[in-house]
Amino acid sequence: MKKTKIIIALSTVFLISACKKEQNINKADTGTPEKMMDSVTLKDTSKIFDSVTMKYSSQLLVFPTLKDKKLLDSIYFNEKGITDYSKSGLQKLLKDIKNKDYKFVKEDSKTTDIYYPQVWEINSRMKAQFDNNDYLHIQYYKSAFVGSAHGKYDYSERVFDLKNNKKMELSDITSISKDQLSKILYKNFNKNDKGFTDKDISIHTIPVNDNFYFDQNKIYFHYNLDKIIPGYVLGDITIPVLWEDLKGTLNPQFKERMKIK
Repeated sequence: MKKTKIIIALSTVFLISACKKEQNINKADTGTPEKMMDSVTLKDTSKIFDSVTMKYSSQLLVFPTLKDKKLLDSIYFNEKGITDYSKSGLQKLLKDIKNKDYKFVKEDSKTTDIYYPQVWEINSRMKAQFDNNDYLHIQYYKSAFVGSAHGKYDYSERVFDLKNNKKMELSDITSISKDQLSKILYKNFNKNDKGFTDKDISIHTIPVNDNFYFDQNKIYFHYNLDKIIPGYVLGDITIPVLWEDLKGTLNPQFKERMKIK
């Protein structure tokens, strides 16, 4: 079975872990308490082959107060051509994606001999991490175990500027060069969330990626599996960079809006 192909080609959904903030995040520019965030969920357990049961779980955030299509397209970036962003529309989308995923797995695996009972899983979630100063950070997570020895998983971090209806780019935050930032990331590697040190890697610079998010004190770069050193699996790692490390390069508008001293 083409296990890697299955995992990569799955038209994956975004799924949301339960989020404490999701019930009471209001649009700051309206001055009116509104429920900005809701969610839709789909869970299913089906036998797709005689010996294989599929457990499927997915969730999508719903944003009733967001109307800008370009912004919404960016939030649901993995699914092209969405026209209905309502709760019912996104619930239907989940069903369509599940059916498409099941069809792909069945067609790609139908010639594979499976001799003992197995449980395969596809999961995805979309989690709102913070909403601050009209910046909304969403973490997208997806995982799949479809018969391989080990499952695969992937994190995507995106921050959206709700005031300007756009996804944040690194250039919106800092003018630092990628070469300089790469060196800072290497310097800060030992501060990663998994406890690895620079002795665990054989490189002296860390590639800059677009998988970032930020808070009042730092910007964080999240790396999936073997993205730091291709072929060398460290697991996913998050490396923090203090705003102080980017002193003199921060965008003045961003700095003022985030109240960075």
